[in-house]
Amino acid sequence: MKTYPLTSLTLKEATNLQFKLVDSITRFFPGNEILTRGDLGVVKNLNQPMFTNKVEQVLADFFEAESAMLVRGSGTNAIRLALHSSVGTGGILLVHDAAIYPTTKVSLDMLGIKTIAVDFNHLEAVKNLIETEKINGILIQATRQKIDDSYDLEELIETIRKINDTIPIVTDDNYSAMKTRGIGTQFGGNLACFSTFKLLGPEGVGCIIGDSRYINKLKQENYSGGGQVQGHEALDVLKGMIYAPVSLAISSEVSEELCQRINEGEIEGLEKAYVVNAQSKVVVIQLKDKNAKQIIETATKLGALPHPVGAESQYEFSPLVYRVSGTFRATNPEAEDTMIRINPNRSGVETIIRILKEAMSLI
Repeated sequence: MKTYPLTSLTLKEATNLQFKLVDSITRFFPGNEILTRGDLGVVKNLNQPMFTNKVEQVLADFFEAESAMLVRGSGTNAIRLALHSSVGTGGILLVHDAAIYPTTKVSLDMLGIKTIAVDFNHLEAVKNLIETEKINGILIQATRQKIDDSYDLEELIETIRKINDTIPIVTDDNYSAMKTRGIGTQFGGNLACFSTFKLLGPEGVGCIIGDSRYINKLKQENYSGGGQVQGHEALDVLKGMIYAPVSLAISSEVSEELCQRINEGEIEGLEKAYVVNAQSKVVVIQLKDKNAKQIIETATKLGALPHPVGAESQYEFSPLVYRVSGTFRATNPEAEDTMIRINPNRSGVETIIRILKEAMSLI
């Protein structure tokens, strides 16, 4: 099995990203405002908390975009709103020829959006379809939907833009934002969407980055006070994002070392390990026997997390030992019994190796 994980930031690059975000913050917030919990409600002429508005300006500046918007409903609703604003109801959306992420599928159904699929791994096929089919927008998931996906987000968007420089491109940057060199809008997309919960932020807050024409429409529609992300939540978004890049870069390094040690035969019963994006960057392990469920259950008793919360949220510091993702299982139904995935979260290699060795000896 050949895998093509996304290229993670080095520790030095992640550190520079942290510094860049703090620099953006200082350009919009005087120091005395940082040492507060923000404001609440719909401030006159802003129709949102002042601090939320400032945080959105920070995020637009940091991601080099025209605009940014924090929304309720995490990454799922960020994608839903982005599609609503840019593609609308009843449109035709180009997607990758793979299982669509379940929550995204719900959004497409709600909006009455029909899909046309093409293999994003083959750029010539993408070009031919765009030139011959009538489509209203394109949705690109930055991380992998199939184990053998290899497309590069920047290259894919560049290819599309050479053919059509106006068609709306929405990118799902969940699990890749702050881990890789850039988000979709930094490569020519119109709207990039992700969950801030996956970046050590508060529950339920999503982020949309990109063109002001689409985001302004969404802000005008979000006139309810209860629909606003409040000032203290917006500040918590920034606090999480400051520390996320370095933390995620460390986790990536742990994944690489763990994969190498498993493939050197350090643990009996594990056949082969791969670093993949499924959807977060994890180690997927092919087992010698069909005992994935027993390993997961036993590893939980030994301290591993039994399920994800937000995939690398602030609550997930112990390693995750879990089944492979739903999109991968849709491609390979046997994977539920023959493979496991491990996300180091904040743990080190030695902890994961110990848990796996003990689990294998007990089943």
